[in-house]
Formats: sequence, structure tokens, C-alpha cells
Amino acid sequence: MRKFLACLFAALITFAAHAEDRDSVEAEIRAMEMAFNGAYAANEVDTYFSYYADDATMYFYGARQNVADYHEEWTAIVDAGGAVEKNELSDLRVQVMPGGNVAIATFFIDYRLRSADGKLSAARAYETDVWQKIDGKWKVVSLHYSEIPAAD
Repeated sequence: MRKFLACLFAALITFAAHAEDRDSVEAEIRAMEMAFNGAYAANEVDTYFSYYADDATMYFYGARQNVADYHEEWTAIVDAGGAVEKNELSDLRVQVMPGGNVAIATFFIDYRLRSADGKLSAARAYETDVWQKIDGKWKVVSLHYSEIPAAD
């Protein structure tokens, strides 16, 4: 009976430690999402792109893009005078995968962009970001952005 209780106690301690680790990772990812999206909202192009893994895959507006092309496109928009005017997150949820080195963040975004010619466009969207800890740093390895059609 003592062995059983000792094993049960060890298992419970291990489970509690894993729960604390998951909570810690979830808090890290929440902070990373706020910084990542904050850099985007502030039009800090280099800071924003520093969160991506070099080989990340992204899906925007019905097409897959790579980081280099997206960086070039976004730099051109900002250099021409375009800017994000609003990028507000809501309903942020984080799922930490076993091992604690991968996490998935999902959320809604209310977004507004001003083009270089001053035209405003706004959207509500749903985004999924997959974060992976690479060489001790969290990086976005995949991002999927889907706009939600406006209600008629």
C-alpha cells in the first residue's frame, strides 16, 4: 500500500508541475500575441516580422504566402504611407501542446487599414497562430487569417 501511495503522490506532483508549466507557457504566448499584434498595429514592420520563423507559412485572403514575400509587400505598403489604424484582439484562447514547445493561439480581430491614398478598409477576422519555441525563442511558424463576411 505504501508503494502505491508513494507512486500516486509522485504522479500527482508530476501532474501539478506539468499544469504549472502549461500555465506558464500559456501566459508567455498571451504576452507574445499582444506584443506581436501590437507591433503590427503600431506599423513597426521589422519588430512585427521578428516574431516569424524564417520558414513560416501564412494564409491570407485565399492564398498561401511565405515570410519574405509578405515582408516585402508589407514594407512597401507602410513605406508608401499606408498604415494599420486598428488591430484589436478579442476572445484570445491558447492551447499548449504536450512538451510545452508548441502552442496554438486563436482569436478574433477587428481591423482597419488606411491605404497610401487614404482609403479606409475594415474587417472582422478570425486568426490562428501556431507558435514554436526554436532555439529558446517563441516564433510564429504558421498563421491563418480569415475574414468574417459582414452580416447583411
